[in-house]
Amino acid sequence: MRLVIQLCCAALLISSGAVQASKPAEKIIALSPHAVEMLYAIGVGDKIVATTDHADYPADANNIPRIGGYHGIQIERVLELNPDLVVVWGSGNKAEEIARIKSLGFQVFDSDPKSLEAVADELLAMGELTGAQTQAKAVADEYRQNLLSLRQDNASKPAVDVFYQLWSTPLMTVAKNSWIQQIIAVCNGNNVFVDSDSDYPQVSIESVLLKQPQVILQSQDEGNILGVNWQQWQDIPAVKNGHIYQLNADILHRAAPRAIQGVEVLCEALDKAR
Repeated sequence: MRLVIQLCCAALLISSGAVQASKPAEKIIALSPHAVEMLYAIGVGDKIVATTDHADYPADANNIPRIGGYHGIQIERVLELNPDLVVVWGSGNKAEEIARIKSLGFQVFDSDPKSLEAVADELLAMGELTGAQTQAKAVADEYRQNLLSLRQDNASKPAVDVFYQLWSTPLMTVAKNSWIQQIIAVCNGNNVFVDSDSDYPQVSIESVLLKQPQVILQSQDEGNILGVNWQQWQDIPAVKNGHIYQLNADILHRAAPRAIQGVEVLCEALDKAR
């Protein structure tokens, strides 16, 4: 019986710092949109046999069977598919479900990059696990060079005060070591809430008025855009001067190679206010 066989095997949890694989994985379950993007980027997207909701890039990813999402992973489907590798997301998947998958003996890789630079490390790690080392190195090298160029190109530009509207109701933003804060820093933006107590603080309209941002950035999600009518507060420089921009959340929020595009569009928005 498959379950008995798997239970007798020791689970292997792999991190990007210690990649080991006896043979390249041929059947992969990728439990995050960013992992799907990475696997396609290194040329092994066709090996993905299941994923989760919202894994929609590239277009072919929409054809991958879904076995979970925000409400959890269908562990029975993992057993049925019997993958060589399960790419989990430590910050996005439920801890008890990751533990369950590990306990069943599957080879598990936790893809959870916390920095822009870590995206390249994850690409290399997935290359080792899938036998796609050459393609992974090429993609990682290009990513690193593009990121370095963006840092250098924006380092000497005048700083711009930025408010990033993560969500409207409640009104939330980003701070400290959040993913978006790292992108703002590359573009030499001054996040007006960078020193908040949490990485994703809830703020008030009044506090934004006091901060006087030169630029307001929002995701293109309709609910986020319509949630606050900034035109009511013409005293804010960003409102007065028409520097409110809507950006693609997928390229901004996903820790994948397309993060470079996210950096580029955010930098372009700040350039308009300079």
